[in-house]
Amino acid sequence: MGFIKEFKVFVMKGNILELAIALIMGAAFGKIITSLVDNILMPVIGSFVGSSFEDLTTKINGVDIKYGMFIQAAVDFIIIAFVVFLVIKAMNKINKKEAIVAEISSTDKLLIEIRDSLVSRESGETK
Repeated sequence: MGFIKEFKVFVMKGNILELAIALIMGAAFGKIITSLVDNILMPVIGSFVGSSFEDLTTKINGVDIKYGMFIQAAVDFIIIAFVVFLVIKAMNKINKKEAIVAEISSTDKLLIEIRDSLVSRESGETK
């Protein structure tokens, strides 16, 4: 198989396309979550602290240590992880509802009764 044909087969596999779509959707979702954290949640949290976390610094031997930036990143991570957890939990709940099996048809019920009858007859004969 030629190199280009092999590459085309590789790229057109379902998993690669799904991965590309997931990457694009993840990037878009990441922007939404970042906006939520930066523009809504962190100003509210900063109002309780008295200033933005990013402003928290200290000097050691004349060097600025911006520990507030670290706190900001940690809080961002926790909030983003929590939102992703909620989204995954909601998706699992939706998928679980879809997975509920429909009621058994009358034909299937009849076949099950026949099978059970045959099994009970066989077990009765062997005893």
